[in-house]
Amino acid sequence: MLSGAPSTVHALATGRSPLEAIRAAGTLVFPDDAAPASLVAAGASAHGAISLGWGVVLAAVLPRRRAVVWGALGGLAIAGLDLGVLGRHWPRMRALPTLPQVADHVAFGAIVGAVVSRARRRR
Repeated sequence: MLSGAPSTVHALATGRSPLEAIRAAGTLVFPDDAAPASLVAAGASAHGAISLGWGVVLAAVLPRRRAVVWGALGGLAIAGLDLGVLGRHWPRMRALPTLPQVADHVAFGAIVGAVVSRARRRR
């Protein structure tokens, strides 16, 4: 939830719907013209599953030192794949402002890095 703050703040500041990104993720499951509520539900599920998957990958590969920095860089790499390679095939994803989406990915990676770092210290 925290990693979506950059795009949510940007959406609110520019008068866009803060639900645009979640609806765009919903088009991974349903067609673009599906009911908005269906797109939101599908988007939340799809985004949750994708985030969990990337979180597991990052947790497995992040080094012990500077996990937050490496996590942020990992998030940037994930943004390149998610937005630059895969996302361009879905019109609603292509329509999202790029920089806030990249910022969300970087924030996600940094948050995963912080959680991983803290979990490792506790062990």
